[in-house]
Amino acid sequence: MSIEILIQKYGYLALIVGTFLEGETVLVLGGFAAQQEVLVLPYVILAAFLGALCSDQLFFFLGRLKGKRFLDRRPKFQARAKKAKKLLERYHTLVIIGFRFIYGIRNITPFVLGMSNVKIWKFFALNVLAALIWATAIGTAGFFFGVTIVAILKDIKHYERIIILVIVLIVLVISAVKFFTKRMVVKK
Repeated sequence: MSIEILIQKYGYLALIVGTFLEGETVLVLGGFAAQQEVLVLPYVILAAFLGALCSDQLFFFLGRLKGKRFLDRRPKFQARAKKAKKLLERYHTLVIIGFRFIYGIRNITPFVLGMSNVKIWKFFALNVLAALIWATAIGTAGFFFGVTIVAILKDIKHYERIIILVIVLIVLVISAVKFFTKRMVVKK
């Protein structure tokens, strides 16, 4: 089975799972796959939207239910949580809409929002809007990244399998390093 067939068969599911767990890198790859006509850009955006929305809603509710106890046991997250709280106090609605674009607090912010007095319906409504903006912007950026690569390489058909394989391997390595680094930090 070729890489293209695997991506066509499982690409959207991989996008949902990937954006649930991580985000930008997976979505840029999805946009690139859409540019290569292996996936379809509106479905790439939809899959990323669903993954991001579900992830952030889950972490919001975890923050609401177990926030303080969780942070008390993980001092490493406390600095990022403080930064997210400070931003939330100053730029309430903007933080809810834009936290996905802020490196370093992207993953902790929905958790902190769950610990705050933000109403559930308000977070959900703004999260829907924010996830849509994020998925559209990053997915489209990935698509145009693919256009740029094609323009540079002109004859990409000879190299596309290698490029896709290398990109997938890089993403897997980066994800594995992040995963194991986080696990090592949590165990300390």
